Amino acid sequence: MQPQSMQDDGFTQMTGAIPVDHLGADVRGRFIFKTYAHLLGAILLFTGLEVVYFKTNLAGNILQSVSSMGALLFLGAFILVSYAASHIAHRVRSKPLQYAALIGFVVFESLFFVPLLYFANNHPSAKENGINIIANAAGITIIGFLGLTMIVFGTRKDFSFLRGIVMWGVFVAIGVILASIFMGFELGTVFFAAMIALAGAAILYDTSNVLHHYPEDRYVAASLELFAGIAMMFWYILRLFMSRD
Repeated sequence: MQPQSMQDDGFTQMTGAIPVDHLGADVRGRFIFKTYAHLLGAILLFTGLEVVYFKTNLAGNILQSVSSMGALLFLGAFILVSYAASHIAHRVRSKPLQYAALIGFVVFESLFFVPLLYFANNHPSAKENGINIIANAAGITIIGFLGLTMIVFGTRKDFSFLRGIVMWGVFVAIGVILASIFMGFELGTVFFAAMIALAGAAILYDTSNVLHHYPEDRYVAASLELFAGIAMMFWYILRLFMSRD
């Protein structure tokens, strides 16, 4: 689940900042470049951490720690860390604190993914057919993200109207996940497909914000939101792949 601070015009109005869309093309270009450069850095950091975890014994230790913690407590910790990281990145002026929020979120996200990646790596389809479902899910996620990004930049449409849909979708999803934990039912392919669609809507919304509503000094926060959307889409595409067998 992604933090989704849902920053829009209210954010720029409250801080007194000018949205980057109202500034010159050169300023806007630098902001977009910095945002996506930091996004790439976040993805590389996430990937590097996962490689370290699984090349060493850390993945097993993390998996044991998560199992002992319990799914509900771990989910709660993830939501709190996500909210705190997003809040800091968007609200504080200190660049070191903004970077700390982004790095902290990526590190915690990498820990959150360890159990899923472990089971995906040992999935029957990977064992029997040699299918790398992690690489396949990552590839589809990248293609989906690039396609959604091209829609926003190509049309220059403001997707702020998706804010309410994404917010309610996230709340409903959390409710369904909690119900599955307490009532013991499995989340099926329909839920995973719906969450992929929700992640796509979140990416459209966040990319639109990057283009239209963020002030020029919040490229770290913008990259955090985009990374969160990509991670959410990757998570549920991988879950969908694993549910097919």
